[in-house]
Order: sequence, then structure tokens, then C-alpha cells
Amino acid sequence: MGSFQAPVGRSSVLPETSCGYLLQELQMIWNEIGQGQFEREKELLDLEQECLEVYRRKVDAANTSRARLHQELAEAEAEFTHLLLSLGERSLPGRPEKMVGTLKEQLDSITPALRDMRLRKEDRVNKFRAVLGQIQKISAEIAGQSEYEKSSSDVRVNENDLSLKKLEEYQTELQRLHNDRNERLKRVEKYINSIQKLSSILGTDSSMVITKVHPSLNELCGIAKNISNSILAKLNGTVESLEEEKKNRLEKLHHLGKALTNLWNFMDTPYKDRHLFFHVTGLLSVSSAELSDPGSLTQNIIQQAEAEVKRLDQLKVSKTKELFLKKQNELKEICNKSHMEIPVQAKMDNIINLLNSGEIDHADLVMSMDQQISRAEDEACSRKTIMEKVEKWMLACDEERWLEEYGRDENRYSVRRGAHKNLRRAERARVLVSKIPALVDLLMENIKSWEEERKKTFLYDEVPLLAMLEEYNALRQEKEGERQRQREMKFPGQIVHHQQEKLFLPSPSSSPRRTSNRSVNGGFGTAMPLNRRLSLGLQKLGSNSIDLGTQGILNEGKRAQRQKMFARPGLVSPVRDETASVVSTFSGPLSP
Repeated sequence: MGSFQAPVGRSSVLPETSCGYLLQELQMIWNEIGQGQFEREKELLDLEQECLEVYRRKVDAANTSRARLHQELAEAEAEFTHLLLSLGERSLPGRPEKMVGTLKEQLDSITPALRDMRLRKEDRVNKFRAVLGQIQKISAEIAGQSEYEKSSSDVRVNENDLSLKKLEEYQTELQRLHNDRNERLKRVEKYINSIQKLSSILGTDSSMVITKVHPSLNELCGIAKNISNSILAKLNGTVESLEEEKKNRLEKLHHLGKALTNLWNFMDTPYKDRHLFFHVTGLLSVSSAELSDPGSLTQNIIQQAEAEVKRLDQLKVSKTKELFLKKQNELKEICNKSHMEIPVQAKMDNIINLLNSGEIDHADLVMSMDQQISRAEDEACSRKTIMEKVEKWMLACDEERWLEEYGRDENRYSVRRGAHKNLRRAERARVLVSKIPALVDLLMENIKSWEEERKKTFLYDEVPLLAMLEEYNALRQEKEGERQRQREMKFPGQIVHHQQEKLFLPSPSSSPRRTSNRSVNGGFGTAMPLNRRLSLGLQKLGSNSIDLGTQGILNEGKRAQRQKMFARPGLVSPVRDETASVVSTFSGPLSP
């Protein structure tokens, strides 16, 4: 088998290490041994197969290397393209547009650009990781996760989108979160300042209030402030509650200040006592928004003001009693002077009991008493004209009674000291008594006019005066008739005595001014008992009280009251006797 030959184009002079030299040396050995031709060809065939195997392995290795280079080149191009897409760039300066040369040359030409893109990707990823880390941290702070300590390396970045546009979006989001956090911090700081200011006004510990909301808000804790929505809501609620407490305390002090001012004015409290609470009364004109003085609304101030108001209230009760009794006496004096009905003592005692129990307002009581006194004065003023005529009528009745007593005196014409004065007084009394009917008629007209105007009965010491005058006229007419019958039965000598009495009396025009405090022999000191008896009798009837809105006498009770007044033996009989005497004396000449 001579097919195994030396490589073509080789030198004929083969070196000792060449395949041809070794083949020649192998043939020489075979010749020397006497190797058979068959065996020689078999050995050469094995040798050729072994050479082919070696070449085949080399070719396969070369193919593998080429395929690997192709794969590396494709992967490099794919990675480069992916990096361009993920970084959002269309091309990279320095990269050849077309790939030329061998595979290694092509791979060597793309490797620097790929390395540069990898560095740019790593830088971009770090930027994304930093931005996303800040976003997550600030988001955690806003969410109230104060213990957020996640490392930036743990932040997951989407490497498929590393474009500058996406980075700008994250940076914009980060800036928005920064602004939100700063705004929240400002709000927290504002709330804390408000809490501190309100706490100083209310006299409370602001640090305890702030710590109660959240410990992180206290700077002494040394941790990041919680700026979550829930904390902001709690801070807002705390500020609102403090504002409400401030408003309530200010309203309470306004009420106490007004109470103090009213009590001071009511009791004329001196300046030195008022000065101790000027910080309370000074708040009356201050609104809640205007008040900012520290310690001006503490509980201690409110308690002191309440204690002072309580103390002054207790003093006011006693002083109100004194003032009430004073005004009650004033009201009684007005009623007594004008002979109006005096308020019932039981009602006054009931008012005192209500005053002690606090069921009636002191100012309202004083105002009510002032109104009653005003009404009493008004009614007394309206009764003035009638009361003047009543006084004249009573004086005339006293003179009429004295004249009757004088007429019964058998020694009235005897010569004795003061007799001429009694004669002059008797003449004046007859003139005055003669005016009684006209005076009574005028008085009744005035009373009727007053009652129509006031829509009530005119009472004199609780007795209807009009009924008393009507009864007086009836008795007067009755006595006039009786006196007329008695005179007809008398002897004619009565006329002589009457004429003799006239000789000693001067004319009425020349008589001196009548004295109203004389007895029968020189005065009429008994004039007051009639008036007093009338007053005592009038007090037993009717009610036309000025106090507490008591209504007047009912019309259907007038007749019963008149009968009661004139039917009582201890009261009416003297009046009836005196009136009869006046009537008998007035109708004609005096009897001896």
C-alpha cells in the first residue's frame, strides 16, 4: 500500500521529524525485518486512519472555536442592542456601523463599545437605585414607618427600562415626595408650635401633650418625626381640642368676670378688692383669637374667680335681704302715706325664703321691687288730689263731731275763760260742715273718674272709699230726717238760745285762722281718733295691693264689705254716732 505519501509541496529532503523521513525509516526497518507486504499495508492503513482522526479532531476543534466566536459575537451584539434599548439610546459613538474582518476582529471591535455600555448601565442602575431608595424611604416616612432602614442594595431596579426619561420620572416623583415631606414637617411643626402656645395659655405641660400624640414628635426622643396622615389628624384633633378648651375657659371667665362686675357694682366693692381680679375682668373685651398671654386661662385662675364669685354671692344674699327690707319699708311707707293696701307679710316672707334658697335672682328681685315702688308712687300721685279731699272731709267730720259735742254742753254760754274762743270755733265749724255735702259729691265724682280710668276700685286702708262715702250720705240723710223730727218735737225756746249764741260769735270772715289741735274747751284734740278709727276699720276690708300684681276688689263684694265696715260694733258704732251728730248739728240751729 503505497498510498501513504508525503505531503505535497514539501521538500524532498525531509527532516528527521517529518512524516516522510519517518515513513522511510519505517520501511527500512520493515525490510530489515522482512515484514510481509500485507502486514506493511495494514500498518500503513492504520497509520493513515490515525492521521485522519487527528486531522478530524483538529477540524472539529476549529469548527467549535468558530461557532463559539460566532455565538460570542452574536451575544455581544444582542447585549449591546439590549443595553441600547434599556438605556434608551439609539447608537453609541465609536461603534463601527458595519462589521468587517475575521470573527476575532469583529469581536475585538465590538468589545470596547460593549464594555462602555456595561459601565454606563451600571452607573445608570446605581442612579436608579439611589432615587428609588430615597423614594421608598420617604414613602415609608410618610406612611409612618419611622424604623425604615432598608439598604439601597436591596432596592430592586427594573433593568429593562433604564432610560433617562424613566429616571426623570423617578426624580420627579422623588421631588414631589420631598415637597410632601417638607410640607408635612412644616405642618407638624406648626401643630407643635400651636400646642405649645395653647398649653402655655392653659397652663398645661406641652411635652406631655405632644408625647401623648406620638413619642417621635418629642425632640428628646431622638428619632425621626412621624409625619403620617394619622399623626397629622391626631395633631389637628389635639389643637382643635385645646382651642375648644381655650374657648370654653374664656367663656367661663367671661361669665365669671361679668358676675364679678355685677357683684362689685351691686355691693360697691372698693378698688383695692377689685384690683386682685382685674386680670379676669380685663378678658371681657378679648376674643379667643386675640388672647395669647401665657398662663391667662389656667385652672387656678378659674378656681380663684369661682371662689370669689361664690364668696360675693353669699355676701350678696345678705345685702340683698337688707336692700329688699329697705325697699319693702319704702313701699310700706308709700302705701301707708297714701292709705293704699300694704303687701301681705306672708308673701314677703316667701320671697325671703326663695332668696335664701337661691331660687330667685337677686337682680330681678331688686328690679321687681323698684318697679313696685315706681307703680306705688305713680298710683300715690294719681290719688293725691282725692287724698287731699279725703283729709278735708275727715277734718270736716272731726269739726262736725266737735260741734255736736259742743252743742250738748249746757255750760257753753257761761262766762268763763276761753268761752268766746269756742263760740268763734263753733261758727267756723258750722261754715266748714256746711261744705261737707258739696265736698263729698266732688270727692265721689273724682273717685268714679279715677276708678274708670284705672279700671279698679279706689281703696282707703283696704276699704272701698266710694262705698264708704255712699254709706256716709245714706246715714247723713237718715240722721237729717231724724233730727228734723226731733226739732219739731222740741220747745220753741231753742230758737232763743240760738239767737243768744249768735250775739257772742263774730262773723266768719273776721275770725282768725282755726287751730286744729284744740279740745272742746279750747281745741279739738280728738280729731285724730276718728281718722285712726277709720283707718283701722278700712284695714279689715278688700285687697287692692300694689305688690305682686294683686287685683282689686270684686264688684259683687262691695256691698258685703260696706255692711261689714258699718256693722261691727267696735268700729262702726262710733262712726255712725259721730256722723249722726254731724247731720243733726248741720241741719239747723243748735239745741241747748
